[in-house]
Amino acid sequence: MGPSKDSATGIDTAGPHASLPDPVVVIGAGPAGLTAAYELVMSGDPVIVVEADSVVGGISRTVERDGWRFDIGGHRFFTKVTPVAEFWHQILPPEDFLLRPRMSRIFYGGKYYDYPIKLTNALSNLGLVEAFRCGLSFLWVRIRPPKDLSTLEGYIVSNYGWRLYRHFFKTYNEKVWGVSASEISADWGAQRIKGMSMWNAVWEPIRASVAGKRRNKSKQVTSLIEEFEYPKFGPGMMWERCAEQVIAQGGEVRMETKVTAVHVEDGNAVAATVTSDGSTTRVPASHVISSMPFTELAQIVDPPVPDEVLAAASDLHYRDFLTVALVIPENRGFPDNWIYIHAPDVRVGRIQNFGSWSPFLVKDGRTCLGMEYFVFEGDDLWTSSDDELVALGTKELAAIGLVDASDVEAGYVVRMPKAYPVYDDVYRDNVDVLRRWFEANAPNVHPVGRNGMHKYNNQDHSMYTAMLTVENIHGAHHDIWSVNVEEEYHEVKDVRNRTGSDVDARGTGRDAPVLPRSPTHAGEAPSS
Repeated sequence: MGPSKDSATGIDTAGPHASLPDPVVVIGAGPAGLTAAYELVMSGDPVIVVEADSVVGGISRTVERDGWRFDIGGHRFFTKVTPVAEFWHQILPPEDFLLRPRMSRIFYGGKYYDYPIKLTNALSNLGLVEAFRCGLSFLWVRIRPPKDLSTLEGYIVSNYGWRLYRHFFKTYNEKVWGVSASEISADWGAQRIKGMSMWNAVWEPIRASVAGKRRNKSKQVTSLIEEFEYPKFGPGMMWERCAEQVIAQGGEVRMETKVTAVHVEDGNAVAATVTSDGSTTRVPASHVISSMPFTELAQIVDPPVPDEVLAAASDLHYRDFLTVALVIPENRGFPDNWIYIHAPDVRVGRIQNFGSWSPFLVKDGRTCLGMEYFVFEGDDLWTSSDDELVALGTKELAAIGLVDASDVEAGYVVRMPKAYPVYDDVYRDNVDVLRRWFEANAPNVHPVGRNGMHKYNNQDHSMYTAMLTVENIHGAHHDIWSVNVEEEYHEVKDVRNRTGSDVDARGTGRDAPVLPRSPTHAGEAPSS
């Protein structure tokens, strides 16, 4: 077989490769790590996957407690990356996928609002007086736009007006990122609500109706997919099965095992030291693929990296996440996959209904609601006991009027550290320092995935970085850092898919907002 050309990059890839002399050590059994391991074993390469946790899947795991299964944040299996879609269906047969309707709404002021905002629904909920005020607010910003359009606040206000901004955008974004919307960059808004504005959502349909014209649907902004695939037992099912297939093909998957050192000699990584149950072993390595946090990878290199590289690693930060899962009667649930909670008087940011994702996650006659809190590791919520968090979740569920406290039958808490890489105004420089050092001094160490590259990737993007990395090991020259760079929301429909035309395989586009530097982002817990 001769060289082929990658559809995403146009770069020639290598043909057949020689068998690797030593195993590839893969750090982490999340989507990126297990994708890399699967691709390697299917190519006949020796692989050892090392996972510090007791379950596979990383942030795409499915947590099981007393027969209930919880998705961490909600993972819709939708992608524009063809190799990723094919991979999913190699791992799981068709009968293990459910085709689920996409439904999510905003909960604000005791009412549900369609997301994205729809004219009739918004008017009905706001009432004529408030709707009129929102219209005037929008017209006012056409005359007097915000002074600073570089911030998320300025961007949204200029498109929707001050009143709708305060109703539907301000509170939620501040819950997610822990800073004022006036400190978040406008790029975040431009990406997340690309092509949407008060004009598109409200005035353009009215103008077309008055003019007696039918809307040109080919030009209509279709912001969100309408349905998606989902493994019936949750996303963890995908990675549990993938790990089984890696093992069946001769690879190793070592759970509850930590990589404590990556040994570099003569310009390459040659081995990794792994620790499990107090026992330490040195494992030879032809390559190291790492999905562990980039900051932690730099800290375990032997001999140690230079001080300036270590300082850059220590200066990367994260937003953390916890779920309070509450069991309630099925008839007290809601049809949405999740609801965004814009009420400023509660701390919960989003509520999942796991029964709406899959009936196989819950039990007959019951469903489970996942109360999601965006936190910093070490803050007051993170350090609260499980009982305290279950009590808080129950109280807030009742406070917003979704479910009576007496309907809650049981509760569970799941904490997920380092869920979101923080993009502050120096993160890019820090990542570049790390990247350059590894490329120059240990080019066979390959960072992949969300935390491995400190990139706010979707699951499919994380997987694709792993796929391209395996091709690089086999002789290709892909720039995996180019995956997921365009400003296009990850669930935007692409009409070209329906007509059969090609779609850029490098990704669906997603990023995180650039946040200001503050003591909180430097690792200190915020005050309560």
